[in-house]
Amino acid sequence: MAGPRVEVDGSIMEGGGQILRVSTALSCLLGLPLRVQKIRAGRSTPGLRPQHLSGLEMIRDLCDGQLEGAEIGSTEITFTPEKIKGGIHTADTKTAGSVCLLMQVSMPCVLFAASSSELHLKGGTNAEMAPQIDYTVMVFKPIAEKFGFKFNCDIKTRGYYPKGGGEVIVRVSPVKQLNPINLTDRGYVTKIYGRAFVAGVLPFKVAKDMAAAAVRCIRKEIRDLYVNIQSVQEPKDQAFGNGNGIIIIAETSTGCLFAGSSLGKRGVNADKVGIEAAEMLLANLRHGGTVDEYLQDQAKFIVKKSEDEEDASKDTYIIECQGIGMTNPNL
Repeated sequence: MAGPRVEVDGSIMEGGGQILRVSTALSCLLGLPLRVQKIRAGRSTPGLRPQHLSGLEMIRDLCDGQLEGAEIGSTEITFTPEKIKGGIHTADTKTAGSVCLLMQVSMPCVLFAASSSELHLKGGTNAEMAPQIDYTVMVFKPIAEKFGFKFNCDIKTRGYYPKGGGEVIVRVSPVKQLNPINLTDRGYVTKIYGRAFVAGVLPFKVAKDMAAAAVRCIRKEIRDLYVNIQSVQEPKDQAFGNGNGIIIIAETSTGCLFAGSSLGKRGVNADKVGIEAAEMLLANLRHGGTVDEYLQDQAKFIVKKSEDEEDASKDTYIIECQGIGMTNPNL
């Protein structure tokens, strides 16, 4: 398939890794050769970082493709995809690079593979500037599965900044096509639950303090629901390094899910981490939509004001996402 290459300017949108992940996945799905230039041009460390590189190499291996210019610091790559086969593949960032972002680039590809895939993703599971693995499992997974596929995500080891060392195993069977979904009815909040964790040398009290502060913050605004945040000490053999953080989820009567989360940093007290997550959740509930800000931003959209009488007073918008209507040519 030596057709014309698709040329992508890697400095557009937020000029980071996202444009690279999206264009590589689409190149792989559509079988179109790709060149991306000016990769992460505006970032303090421009070019490919370990997490981007390991993601690219996994996509190359998934489809027996060819990849040029793929090294740390490179600002230009070319990728020539072949047929997506599936199988067992490993991507290891060898840093705290996010396993969730590795999943983001590979998931669309393995859904349209010729056979099932097992992806061993290594790096940070709960790291800054990326979804926490708990968000991926508790929010992204159930909503994504509404499109008509199932995936399994087995968290073997958790890894934190700066060492990483986490591993998740993702198992996916391919589909013929995805079904469109309609998420316009928010319903009302029926449950609020979450998980506050400490790992490594951090005392368990930190988890309890994060949870308690988050509960207090939510109670000020939502008084009639029990807020069930579990405090967890990650078992020594299931976590690498030290870390703490919290994720809180609100579930509605129609199955919508919203989250707020935060990670501890050196010198930031536990209450503050808990409150930050609670405030993020409350902000996501206040806007009255059916998804939170992190689930909403993942494709091409048409935004129009809702015509519904009830909504008219509230500045409600219907967001339509135009998919590419992909059918699996490998099945």
